[in-house]
Amino acid sequence: MSNLNQTFLKEFDQEKIALVGFACDENSSYIRGAAAAPPMIREALFGEASNLWSEHGIDLGHTDTFFDAGDFHFNSPQEALSGIETAVSNLLQHEVPVISLGGDHSITFPIIRAFQKKYPELTILQLDAHPDLYYNFKENPLSNASPFARIMEHQLASRLIQIGIRTMNGHQQQQADRYNVTVIEMKDFQGPTNLNLKTPLYISFDIDVLDPAFAPGVSHHEPGGMSTRQALDIIHALDGANIVGADIVEFNPRRDPTGITAMTAAKILKELSAKIIETKS
Repeated sequence: MSNLNQTFLKEFDQEKIALVGFACDENSSYIRGAAAAPPMIREALFGEASNLWSEHGIDLGHTDTFFDAGDFHFNSPQEALSGIETAVSNLLQHEVPVISLGGDHSITFPIIRAFQKKYPELTILQLDAHPDLYYNFKENPLSNASPFARIMEHQLASRLIQIGIRTMNGHQQQQADRYNVTVIEMKDFQGPTNLNLKTPLYISFDIDVLDPAFAPGVSHHEPGGMSTRQALDIIHALDGANIVGADIVEFNPRRDPTGITAMTAAKILKELSAKIIETKS
């Protein structure tokens, strides 16, 4: 398992956002490969194909924008469960938002365990094709199909809002009803709306919320999703929200031969980071 450089962390007091990668896909319920995503997203973000200015004029190219804690690798799902929580908790001590790069969606459960200790009244905005509310998918309670079941049953979030869902089944609908989840399915999505976000906000962005035409590099292709522009509109509409952290998950480089999904994930990371800076300035 990788370790945060404690000496360097003592100097971590100027950066606006902490960035960390979790190379985990052992809990993927279908095709593995998402563990290779974090360095690919960074390469796309900082590469020469684009620049680091956001659409609203925020320059992320300053040397004090990101503290990059690097990528963490784990030897087992159980080690990841505790290691991810510890890593995020360490970063949160420095009073900055933390953006995590996955990896599959199972990383969100231990991430939120760390966030809930600092932010007891946490709202989660989940952008996803799937509800990820299975009680115990394929006999694996830590599956990437189950993180929000674990989060809600452990009362780690006061509110969960899901947008972009297009795979709801009977069991997951029961789970959504049980935990009072606000679900805006893709068939009902009308664009950014007033979500009344009053408590600290965590954003979990599953790349498969996008239609495969825009982001083919995911393990689960689910047609009928958002355009990249629709997703960016949601991020841009979060004026006034207290965004304390986020994750970008489920990008699978093995299914992205042209690199378009890497660039899309980097674009989401850039605009999300800029929105965080904008709302805190």
